[in-house]
Amino acid sequence: MPLPNSIAALTSELTEWRRDFHQHPELCYEETRTAGLVAERLRAFGFDAVETGIGKTGVVGVLHGADGAGAGEGEAIMLRADMDALPMQEETGAAHKSTVAGKLHACGHDGHTTMLLGAAKHLAETRNFKGTVYFCFQPAEEGGAGARSMIEDGLFERFPCRQVFGMHNWPSLPIGHFAVKPGPMLAAADEFKVTLEGRGGHAAKPDKARDPIVAGAHLVTALQTLVSRSVDPLQPAVLSVTQFHAGSAFNVIPERAQIGGTVRTFDEDVHLLIHEGIARLAHETAQMFDMAADVYRGTDGYYPPTINDPDTASFARAVLAEVAGADQVHTEFPPTMGSEDFSFMSREKPGVFVFCGNGDTASLHNAKYDFNDDALAHGVAYWSKLVETALPKSVS
Repeated sequence: MPLPNSIAALTSELTEWRRDFHQHPELCYEETRTAGLVAERLRAFGFDAVETGIGKTGVVGVLHGADGAGAGEGEAIMLRADMDALPMQEETGAAHKSTVAGKLHACGHDGHTTMLLGAAKHLAETRNFKGTVYFCFQPAEEGGAGARSMIEDGLFERFPCRQVFGMHNWPSLPIGHFAVKPGPMLAAADEFKVTLEGRGGHAAKPDKARDPIVAGAHLVTALQTLVSRSVDPLQPAVLSVTQFHAGSAFNVIPERAQIGGTVRTFDEDVHLLIHEGIARLAHETAQMFDMAADVYRGTDGYYPPTINDPDTASFARAVLAEVAGADQVHTEFPPTMGSEDFSFMSREKPGVFVFCGNGDTASLHNAKYDFNDDALAHGVAYWSKLVETALPKSVS
């Protein structure tokens, strides 16, 4: 379905903004330049209010429709985009590649910020809605739980709304296509670390040591049984060991070994079951090898499952059908074991998280990933139509 001319005309400017953000990536809670540009542009668009420093580096822009601010929470919605990058070295070779060593927008948050800014500009010019829209630009999605920080900083008390909406690009989904469904969209996620405390010694005399590497190898193997033998096979769950650190010399048995990884589920009881299993296996394995284990669960980094509210998801699907055409809106899209801290927001308010096609690009969190600029105007069109449909103007 063709884009509205007024939105298609923004494409060049949107691309310029997006590539600038891409060249200047900032990590969790470091998004001072990005947040500053966002706030500056919202003010230039004529926003009614712009608040900064929410949840450390978050920004919220307040835009009232042509009929005024409305009557409170019932006539206000919130749109959310994330701003942070990842600690990765870019390998795209793009002319607009990151100028900061070891930092990369490998998840497309530069595109998310740009799409919401584009909608902000368009809606500030047209004001073809009634009530209030809060444009939320969130820091620290990549493990910093920036959504939770903004909520703890009074996000929904300061900007009361009836619904909250989020969007993420999705590689392999064609440009102009979207995906949305009620219920589970993304998994819960957190991390674990197990430290095995053995006894160091000379590699030539293993009988005088207590080798944490051998114990760790047994533990890694044992952990693979938790999902296959402890979790209901009809419940999606992933336990991935992603780190094993031990030793510094070829002829020394180290004092300790550290194993780390992540747990992903859609059911919080299953999540707890797996973590209880990790602790049990860690302590029992350590005991078997005559050493001690220390188990850490990264609850500070816990992201709940992202569950789309059925009514809000149905509404978003109808809007997307108008924007993209019903045949380009995918409703049987399978949930992903990735996670999103938008889940903190959709726990507080009825919410929906949709995927926007990014075309045939590298996968998310890949050093060769780059947001596809062809998707920008499609995201702006969705955001704009969403506001105009959720908050329709009064008919005189």
